[in-house]
This record gives sequence, C-alpha cells and structure tokens, in this order.
Amino acid sequence: MFLAHGRIVSVGSDVGTSGTGGGGQGEPTEVGTAGAGAERALLRPFPSNETEEVAGGEPPAAPGDPSWFSVRRLDAAGLLVVPGFVDLQCNGAVGVDITSEPERLWEVAAALPRWGVTAWLPTVVTAPPAIRARALAALRSGPPRGPDGVRPFAVPLGLHFEGPFLAPERRGAHPAEHLRAPDPSLVADEGWSRRSGVILVTLAPELPRALDVVRDLVDAEVVVSAGHSSASAEDATAAIDAGVTAVTHLFNAMAPLHHRDPGLAGVALSDERVRAGAIADGLHLHPATVALAARALGDRLCLVTDAVAALGMPAGRVPLGVLEAFATDDGVRLADGTLAGSVLSLDRAVRNLMAFAGVSLPVAVTAVTASPAALLGLGDRGVIRAGAAGDLALLDAGGGVVATVVGGRVAFDRRTSAPPDTSMRQMEPP
Repeated sequence: MFLAHGRIVSVGSDVGTSGTGGGGQGEPTEVGTAGAGAERALLRPFPSNETEEVAGGEPPAAPGDPSWFSVRRLDAAGLLVVPGFVDLQCNGAVGVDITSEPERLWEVAAALPRWGVTAWLPTVVTAPPAIRARALAALRSGPPRGPDGVRPFAVPLGLHFEGPFLAPERRGAHPAEHLRAPDPSLVADEGWSRRSGVILVTLAPELPRALDVVRDLVDAEVVVSAGHSSASAEDATAAIDAGVTAVTHLFNAMAPLHHRDPGLAGVALSDERVRAGAIADGLHLHPATVALAARALGDRLCLVTDAVAALGMPAGRVPLGVLEAFATDDGVRLADGTLAGSVLSLDRAVRNLMAFAGVSLPVAVTAVTASPAALLGLGDRGVIRAGAAGDLALLDAGGGVVATVVGGRVAFDRRTSAPPDTSMRQMEPP
C-alpha cells in the first residue's frame, strides 16, 4: 500500500481486500480494505515538501522524479493494518476540557493518535453561547505551528454540540442553568452549519419546536442525533422522519427500554435509518447490554468514548465545562455521583466490544471506522482504498495500537514512543 500527499494511492496484494484478519484476507466487513502485514508490509514516506507515508511493495511510477524511490520505512510486518479510528464524541483528554478551554482542542488532537484515533469530533457540552463561538474560532484557526511545522494530529472533522436543547430531567452532567428550549433563531443567529464547522448536534427531539430545529440543521448539512431525551417511541420515530439519523450514547441519559414502552432506545435498536453511539467501558453499559446493542445494531453501531479531560491523566479532580468532576477507579463522576463522561480510549472500546459481545476484530473495528464515517457522510474515511484519506492504525493481534498514521504521516509509534500509563482507569474486560 502506498500513500502520497495524504491519500492512499495504491493498495498492494499483501493487504487483504475484504477485512481485517491474520495473514491475507479476513472476514467480510464494512471496514473496507484491511489486512495483516505480510513480508512486504512496510510503511514508507514519499519525499516531497511534505512528509507522506506509504506501505508495501513498489510505489507507482513517477517519471522525472529521481527522489521517488528514496524512502524510509516503517515496518508493519505481522501487524493488522486497518483504517484510522473516528471518535464522534470526545469532550477532552490529557487534562484539557474542550468546553472550558476550547482553544486547547489541538492539544487533545495531538494526543489522540496514541489510541489509534485519526479523526474526531471535539464535543462541546451545554454551555453559554460564547463558548460555542470560541470553539468554532479555535477550529477555524487551525493547529499551532512549532519549529518543525505542524505535527501530525487527529483531524477535527467539525464540532459536536451536545446541547443546549436537552431534556432537563435527562441532562446528566450538563448544567441546568445553560439548557435552552429548542430555538431555530438561536441556530440561525449562531450560524450552526457544516460549512461553519458544526457537523453533529445532539438534542432531545420531544421538546417543543425540536423538529423545526432538526429540519433546519439537516438543511445546513448537520447530522442530528437524539439524546439526553425522554422521547417516546412515537417521538423518536417522528424525529427520524424529520431527519434525525443518530442516537447519542445509547441507553444513557434516556428512558430505559420497556417491553410496552420501548422509547428512544427501542427505536434506535430497531429502526434501520439510524446509527447509535455506545460507550463500551463496562460502566456506562453493562457488558451484556453492550452485547445486546452489538447484536441488534450490527454495522449501525458506532463506538464512542465520551472521554473527558481525565483520559491519560492520574486520578483526581478534572474540569468538565462549567462544572468539576472527579476521576477515580470507578470512572468520572460529579460530587453527587452522577456519571460525567469517561476515561475510555477508543482502542480499549474496540477490545471491550470483542470481549463483551464476542465479535471479531474486523467487526469491532467497523464500529470505530466505517460506521462513524458513514454517519457523517464521509466516503473517504473509514476505508482503505485508493483515493481514501491516508489514515491508518497498525494493530497487534489483540487489537492494541502499535502505530498510527494520519494523513500519510506517522503520528504515533509505540516502538519509539512510550505511551502514558492509563491502565488504572481503562476498564478491562471481565
């Protein structure tokens, strides 16, 4: 496989074409082309004004370029090469809270590749309008440049606004004083659109005028997700009819599934028009519930972290928007015990899904690659094929991240970089 100018330009025969597997082609999967590193599986950069990575075999011909074959190598032998991971819901990491300090989102972006993440949605929870404006400005400003240029980082695809149009009784860790009733004029005044940098919005669809907001956001090419909601099954179906295509952290912050009143959760499991996020840390969802969701949703499952600033940090106090939370061995909670995000990394979520639901690595990887990319309408991410983004994760047989390539550049390699010890707060499979 070869990458140039941040894109995959060719895929060699040593990379499977139908799944992620050990040695050659694996199980069929929506992941796209992925496979095990064989004897020729190497990642190499093409020399140019930028640093680009390629993998395996011989590069495509480039007449007139004498430096084309002068390449260094990143060995992928014996490793699984899969598309880079996409996290739809990340509130922060490495001590940075996106909502309270949106200008530091690039620090989180630089840290995420150690967990296999190559693209993500910085998530702003319910907050005053000025916070959302600052987050959009930080996104548009781009990453800071150091003495060696811009370092590789997980690409922020756009912002996820989780709130403020949430059901008060389902707000969880969102501050009540900043919740708002759904208001199309607020959306218009703040300019929520994919073009402006807003790519996903979570709202409670049963609230008055919520469906008007849904329709306006869909017209602005924003993906709308139902969450923090007491919606009935009828409310949920009406929202999907209006354009909702996702459900935020399934089962959490919504009415429980009941056999006579399935609610939002029941509709999410059964309506093929929506994909659903799930926090597979063993705390937000019992392992058996993760297994239920995986079986019901299939390739509609999108694993998310809902990670907060505590990810990659020691236990203790952590910022959470305008609130303060506490990270312990038992997760992240407010002072009253309310769950407040997680310390789950996306690679751990993949391994947990395998353990909890008994699915194969290809199926688990689909939930962090092809599925979230499809939800966002991104045909060039979550797959390995010519023309796709040069985003890759190199995994060992157990699903551990060995190296991460973002836009054709090596952003992380555990063989040369020591990752932080976050094992204390990474939920191990039972």
